[in-house]
Amino acid sequence: MTEQRVSGPDGVGAVPLATRSEAFSYADARDAQAATARIDSAPNGIVAFVGRCQKGPINEPIAIHSLADYQRVFGGLWEHSTLSFAMEQFFEQGGAHALVVRVVSEGRAPTIDLPAGEERLVLAGLCPGRNEFLRASVDHDGISTQDEDLFNLVVQRVRRRGSELVETQEIFRRVSVLGGSARDITRFLSASKLVRVAGPLPARRPDITHGPDPRALIGYVECNNDGEDGDVLSDYDLIGSQQRRSGIFALEDGPRFNFLCIPAPERNRDLGMSVLVVGARFCRRHHALLLVDPPLAWDSTQVALGAARSWPFHSMDALMFFPRITALNRLSGEQESFAPSAAAVALVVRDDANRAHLWKEAEEPALLRPGAQPALWVDRLQRQQLAQLGVNALRSTRRPTRHEVELCTLAGEAAASADARWLGTRRLQLELCASIERGTRWVSIEGNTPRTRERAARQVEDYLREQAEAGAFAGAERNRHYFVLCDERLNGPAEQTHGVFRLLFGYQSVHAASPLTWLVEHRPASSSTRSVSLNQLAALELS
Repeated sequence: MTEQRVSGPDGVGAVPLATRSEAFSYADARDAQAATARIDSAPNGIVAFVGRCQKGPINEPIAIHSLADYQRVFGGLWEHSTLSFAMEQFFEQGGAHALVVRVVSEGRAPTIDLPAGEERLVLAGLCPGRNEFLRASVDHDGISTQDEDLFNLVVQRVRRRGSELVETQEIFRRVSVLGGSARDITRFLSASKLVRVAGPLPARRPDITHGPDPRALIGYVECNNDGEDGDVLSDYDLIGSQQRRSGIFALEDGPRFNFLCIPAPERNRDLGMSVLVVGARFCRRHHALLLVDPPLAWDSTQVALGAARSWPFHSMDALMFFPRITALNRLSGEQESFAPSAAAVALVVRDDANRAHLWKEAEEPALLRPGAQPALWVDRLQRQQLAQLGVNALRSTRRPTRHEVELCTLAGEAAASADARWLGTRRLQLELCASIERGTRWVSIEGNTPRTRERAARQVEDYLREQAEAGAFAGAERNRHYFVLCDERLNGPAEQTHGVFRLLFGYQSVHAASPLTWLVEHRPASSSTRSVSLNQLAALELS
């Protein structure tokens, strides 16, 4: 066996990987918990969508599992929302798991005026939009006559104005209009997901709500018609703020996702380059892929081939499909052209269910279902030419003979290696990084000790061995085709003092001549994984 060597920082020198077991004592009897620890593969097939919706929470990732879920939370198709059409196409083409982040620009939520003698208790909704329908009810049931400041409040979101179909309800019992008291209504509503107190509190508690029908047991006060949908989103609205966790950054602390789709704010407009750059960087940090729609100007295959060569954005963390698709617009009743990303990624997700591993091509690649079709015909040669430039061609028909071009990332010819160029191998990298980073996060709690390092190294090595035996790497020989390094050279006194934990892992790819290596770093408040070079490891500054 050819011996590989990994250089260590701070002048430690080189340690043969083949003899790493001498540096890491894997005594099973000493640590039963470590022996049973296991890293599971990160979930796949989850697509995050960011954009404008008809209604719903803003800057909050909401899990959606069907078109009915989307309609219930965010409203149905809306002519001002390209995201709504993307969601329809995603689920119609076989998508199953989505995260939706609603972004609003200058929107306004409706208000509710609750009479309180000569004054009003004003409540303001949290979700902007004309389609946010709220109502509230006040009663004094179970409250003694001495407690003149207390009342019960019920707040509901209903499907539409005047509807009895309640989507969300919150009940607040024995709340008070006395500011600063233990039962202060302002304090209680700070935890509400529907409303907040707007303006000063009235001098007396709100009156009991009586409905227009005297036979009704409960009356409600409907919200005012002062909700506003807001303006068309700008690129900066979509990017958002990392500090405020808005726009793309609303996904920062949310659930795991594998793809990010950001539909252009308007159908006659391309997404700005700034959104693509920030989105790709965000995806790299979260081990995901950005879906990029082809520019509107690519209205023929020849134009696309010529423009793609000089297009300024290429990234192994992005994915593009061409051409646009033609589908029925159910609002207008006409066939229209739509961006392809949402439908295309649904095909990728469908393929995942038909293959044993991400890095393997599906035996029968999924095709567009009836109801959507490519707007342009792309022949076999053009498909190959587009793939060389990092663009995938959509298909709705299957060829008599199987000769498919593998799906590729948007890195194209500029890719540093074949692993970064082809979608299957790139997704393997992302899955390994996400799974190992997530599976070893427990070290931040247990501390950086020799036992912790031994346990983490064993976990990662067991996980890599499973992947190697499944055929993910060039072979299945430990320390030759995969390795883990986690000792005092990566975790010195400075790292232990500041609560930093570092682990290095790598594998020999089928395509690459040299091992691919990543450094996992856990800190008390965050974790990260980045690609490193073995040749540069000796010079790596561990501060």
